[in-house]
Amino acid sequence: MKQNRHPDLDIAPEIAAALTERRPVVALESTIVAHGMPYPDNLAVAREVEAIIRDKGAVAATIAVLDGRLKVGLSAAELEYLARSPGIAKASVRDLPVLLARGPDGGGDGATTVAATMRIAAMAGIRVFATGGIGGVHRGAELSGDVSADLTELARSAVAVVSAGAKAILDLPRTLEMLETLSVPVIGYGCDEFPAFYSRLSGLKVPARADTPEALARILAARWRLEDAGGILVANPIPAADEIPAAAIESRIRDALSQAAREGIAGKDVTPFLLARIRDLTDGESQRANVALVRNNARIAAEIAGAFVLHWRQG
Repeated sequence: MKQNRHPDLDIAPEIAAALTERRPVVALESTIVAHGMPYPDNLAVAREVEAIIRDKGAVAATIAVLDGRLKVGLSAAELEYLARSPGIAKASVRDLPVLLARGPDGGGDGATTVAATMRIAAMAGIRVFATGGIGGVHRGAELSGDVSADLTELARSAVAVVSAGAKAILDLPRTLEMLETLSVPVIGYGCDEFPAFYSRLSGLKVPARADTPEALARILAARWRLEDAGGILVANPIPAADEIPAAAIESRIRDALSQAAREGIAGKDVTPFLLARIRDLTDGESQRANVALVRNNARIAAEIAGAFVLHWRQG
């Protein structure tokens, strides 16, 4: 949990103090705020998720790029700015140098994806990150080559990503195969199957399971004792009461994919388009499930961060 005082990083005082004092901190992405759902729902959910983490005894660190600076921890005004700015850039790792170079006068603002949030969290010394679902290998990637940078960043940055698996719009078997190729441990939290975002079950087995935050903390510590070790994916299923069974959501996903193909949607625009279309096709049920799984991931991530800090202190 060493902090790197990088010249492009602005770490909020509360977060800097928590890291110095070895208290638990949980990183949060900002793409889910700017692109994941409409205003004002996005702002309400962002505030609620930060509150959940605080209630669990950890410090919430929402990450974004503002005025050409890597921001770790946002003020209330900054969070609202992101929520009200649907046109803000969606920033993955490749976009960070461009936004930094633009600075405050050239449009140097961006909402960070899972990959970019991981990179910035690692730079700041934050070890645990809560999100909804990671990106992965897109359906049809054998033709398009569309594979999310989230996967390669998991292989690089020493951060535990707590998510409800990978987004259901993806090719989940190939996503798991890619994670194996990249030597990224995938740990099922209280489950033996890889969760499918809206659904608890995918039919795909996870390679390992942990049932408590303490067990996960031991795995994280062991991972990061290895030389040049990267991240870990903690696969935490959506609560049973909130899930949409895979059979019920799959037809909506296929409809959304067909529309995206007809309209020529590609690259970083695909995921926000599909999530918005699925929300419409399910009369908002998919968004309700999305909010429920994000809340659940925040709770579990805070518990894991607390257990990891305690393990680290004792070790």
